[in-house]
Amino acid sequence: MTFFIHEIQKQDDPAVESLIRTCLKEFHADHEGTAWADPDLCRFSEIYTGEGKKYWVALNEDGKLIAGTGIGPVEGMAGVCELQKMYCEKEYRGSGVSHLLMKTALDYAEQYYDSCYLETLDNMTAAQKFYEKYGFERINEPLGNTGHYACDVRYLKKL
Repeated sequence: MTFFIHEIQKQDDPAVESLIRTCLKEFHADHEGTAWADPDLCRFSEIYTGEGKKYWVALNEDGKLIAGTGIGPVEGMAGVCELQKMYCEKEYRGSGVSHLLMKTALDYAEQYYDSCYLETLDNMTAAQKFYEKYGFERINEPLGNTGHYACDVRYLKKL
């Protein structure tokens, strides 16, 4: 399979929102305290601008948006970024597209940050194994104030 990765553009915003909402429904996370309630979900092309903030999308060979992830700062924590909104359509999980996005995001993060944080849900076990393959280590307490108080699993990785 061939995938095309690029920084998010305005025309990608609706497809990214749809992807995230579909995945959140799949994992019963379509409620407050998760990305579901993020007010900026439909305007990532505006939010992920400036130094230290980027969001990438992956397209399949037909040009359909199938996955995405972002890097942004953890407010109030110098040198710490967050791997944000990493989602992939169900039929493309295991295809390698998430590995391409992760490598893109971590390569970028290393230019600006010392550590990378992420939050997920306990029922997203495959995602947890995926993060651990990249050297993310589980931590007990949340970092910063992401607003995702329902996320009950957290990881940190030294860059």
